[in-house]
Amino acid sequence: NKPNLETQAERLVAYCTAKGYQIQRIVKEIGSGVNDSRPKLLALLADPTIALIVVEHKDRLTRFGYRYIETLLAAQGRQVEVVNLADTGTEDLLADLTSIIYSFCARLYGQRRAKRRTERIVAELNATAKED
Repeated sequence: NKPNLETQAERLVAYCTAKGYQIQRIVKEIGSGVNDSRPKLLALLADPTIALIVVEHKDRLTRFGYRYIETLLAAQGRQVEVVNLADTGTEDLLADLTSIIYSFCARLYGQRRAKRRTERIVAELNATAKED
């Protein structure tokens, strides 16, 4: 994905230059649009000095909840500009489905691990309490 990310950034720089935008920051982050723990994106959204965020496709920002982000930024006097609004239909639906399944599986296995970890901590605390 890294070469694709680099060419995508180059296209966006060219777009912004053609539109006459001053580029304040280029943010590149490899991660799923389903993932809500993307540190670079979260930092960008939290920075009130960024008035305009330009993305090539909506799903580069987020797979779900795009309208929420757009609305919250607008309430702050900020905006998102999507360069390519074309809908690729079936490919997007399949990519979304795959992302959702992957995300749910990761969370499910993470919850099982967290449950085992919590049970181990409780057992250790009980053992320590019996020793005292």
